[in-house]
Amino acid sequence: MEAKAIAKYIRMSPMKVGVVLDLIRNKNVNEAFAILQYTPKDAAVVVNKLLKSAVANAENNLNLDVNRLYVSEAYVGQGPTLKRYRPHAQGRAFSIKKRTSHITLVVKERA
Repeated sequence: MEAKAIAKYIRMSPMKVGVVLDLIRNKNVNEAFAILQYTPKDAAVVVNKLLKSAVANAENNLNLDVNRLYVSEAYVGQGPTLKRYRPHAQGRAFSIKKRTSHITLVVKERA
């Protein structure tokens, strides 16, 4: 059985979130929490919260053993890009792309 947690429209670049997800993929849940706690990235806070949600889903909805869980899938997709404009010299405008992410975590029980 697998439990899933999804966070959508997170105001963070998918590239930056992907760096953090690479650290916890295929790791034991307790080990992943330890890694996230000491990772100095803003994305680590969001991923930590999402991992807690996935573990809670596994424990409460599927009655899985928390100590045997591991992160089987961790991936990020690009959400809609918010386009903003900043005034520039000589009446020009400079476009700014504020990217968003959709993060998915799947936890499974080790056999």
